Amino acid sequence: MLFEPLTLRSLMIPNRIWMAPMCQYSAAPDGPAAGVANDWHFAHLAARAVGGAGLILVEATAVSPEGRISPADLGLWNERQEKELARITEFLSEQGTVPAIQLAHAGRKASTDRPWRGGGPVDRVNGGWQPLAPSPVPFTEGHPMPDELTTTEIRRIVDDFATAAQRALRAGFQVVEVHGAHGYLIGQFLSPHSNHRTDGYGGTFENRIRFPLEVVDAVRAAWPDDLPVFFRISATDWLPEDRGWTLDDTVRFAKELLAHGVDLLDTSSGGNAANAKVHTGPGYQVPFAARVRAETDLPVAAVGEITDPHQAATILATGQADAVLLGRELLRNPYWPHQAARTLGVPARWPDQYRRAV
Repeated sequence: MLFEPLTLRSLMIPNRIWMAPMCQYSAAPDGPAAGVANDWHFAHLAARAVGGAGLILVEATAVSPEGRISPADLGLWNERQEKELARITEFLSEQGTVPAIQLAHAGRKASTDRPWRGGGPVDRVNGGWQPLAPSPVPFTEGHPMPDELTTTEIRRIVDDFATAAQRALRAGFQVVEVHGAHGYLIGQFLSPHSNHRTDGYGGTFENRIRFPLEVVDAVRAAWPDDLPVFFRISATDWLPEDRGWTLDDTVRFAKELLAHGVDLLDTSSGGNAANAKVHTGPGYQVPFAARVRAETDLPVAAVGEITDPHQAATILATGQADAVLLGRELLRNPYWPHQAARTLGVPARWPDQYRRAV
């Protein structure tokens, strides 16, 4: 099943080996080129398209300058960013890969440094900015106190997501994913660990999902009816059930997402609680996707330490997911899909220029 197409709305994705969104922290941090994709992004993404990935999700791309995780993140709030991404989507499409993009706002985890420089907060003197959040609760010790968003600011961010989706369409993307995982802004609203509001956006489950669904509705309205919208979720905060977002919450929320026009749930976990104990291992997040798939009608993609072709094929064959997303494994080996095809005895979709290597 790894190499069977998957159709969502009118879009046929040629196989079910997809590249997960992974920040490269490689855009210019300021000036006219801030947030603009460059040669690094082109080479990085093009290699995985040549390598046979059926769908490539471009890294978390901020819908506004203050929504970036780091000053070096990609953005999609102006025409230059849109134009440079179009150069990439054109090449991906030429290789038979579906170009997709993840739209994001980092919330209280914004204004941090590149991971290889420690990943700590960046202050205003060094090009940083004041983070925003559902509630004035820092991500962890040493991080700044974020400003609590007003309802007016919340509405503006919803509009930013819709505008970014329109830009993504003009740039040639065929799938847009709303980033609600890993402790960034939308996930911060979902979880009682980070959302301490007492207005219509906090407290009850229904209130905590209000902003995420407003974003989904705005993106869905801005996106063509015949093209799919994905949502990335952290299925659990890895906290005790009375302190954070849980898998039960995810299943309940997935049904709401389906009703609001989401076509697939990209099922990850963690990232919202700095000191949570995450139990990792091969395919450790697959059971989260499997439960959503078993208890709802929403298609799911599984991600997390999926490294072996037989492992990936079994996930699909046993009905645990509709597709698999590879992250670090595709960083190590851009040609994993082609090599998986050979391992499983399936004809591979090699580019003509590389056929002599088959």
